[in-house]
Amino acid sequence: MPERGKSAPAAAKGATRMASLPKRFYSQVGIKDEGAGGASLRLDGKPMHTPGKAPLVLPNRRLAEAVAEEWRQQGTRIDPQIMPLTRLANSVIDGVKERESAVIDDILAYAGSDLVCYRAEGPERLVELQSRHWNPAVAWAETELGAPLRPAQGVVHVGQPEASLQEIKQRLKGFDTWSLAALHVMTGLTGSALLALAVALGRLSPEEAWDAAHVDEDWQISQWGEDEEARTRRENRRRDFAAAARLLKLLRG
Repeated sequence: MPERGKSAPAAAKGATRMASLPKRFYSQVGIKDEGAGGASLRLDGKPMHTPGKAPLVLPNRRLAEAVAEEWRQQGTRIDPQIMPLTRLANSVIDGVKERESAVIDDILAYAGSDLVCYRAEGPERLVELQSRHWNPAVAWAETELGAPLRPAQGVVHVGQPEASLQEIKQRLKGFDTWSLAALHVMTGLTGSALLALAVALGRLSPEEAWDAAHVDEDWQISQWGEDEEARTRRENRRRDFAAAARLLKLLRG
């Protein structure tokens, strides 16, 4: 029988995907303390590496323990989809280190056309929801970040003040490589640099930011429903968003 809550085709597709995953090849997952507070992972005593062949060294033991737990929880197959912290760590080491400036510029590009600045003209209920979730973030950017942004109705691009973007850029420069990578992930998943920054700086909880980022999508679902594939995609995105937010928390201690 198909897994409860899934159609037969979806269950079959899931079974096919699992069968294609690599088999678990290790028994024990360990951690070794490295210099400057870092820690690395060991599988059966052997050091782990990223897909780019770099040593998998985490910036602190708390994060190393969280990544190690993902490896301990694997069954007979290794499923990267349920290892979001591991995937994020790999991307930091292979793709963000020594590319911080490019990552900052990419986040700034989102800030220049931030989700929370583009408001619907109707229906009235959607306009109310957007205002409730987005206005506090816009006000916070102006009062706390010194970065006022221009909301607008419709989808036509509205340029943001260069001074505001520079203030945001200076904030981003204050984050270490790992935190910056987490911000980048949250920005891409929400379409909002502002919401990601609000989580990183403690203005919003991850749950509040996620809900704010999905006001439009939730409205559409309330009107037309949601298909199974869309729901699965959203669940996967939320898992990655939660992992990025958790990484920020683990870095802070």
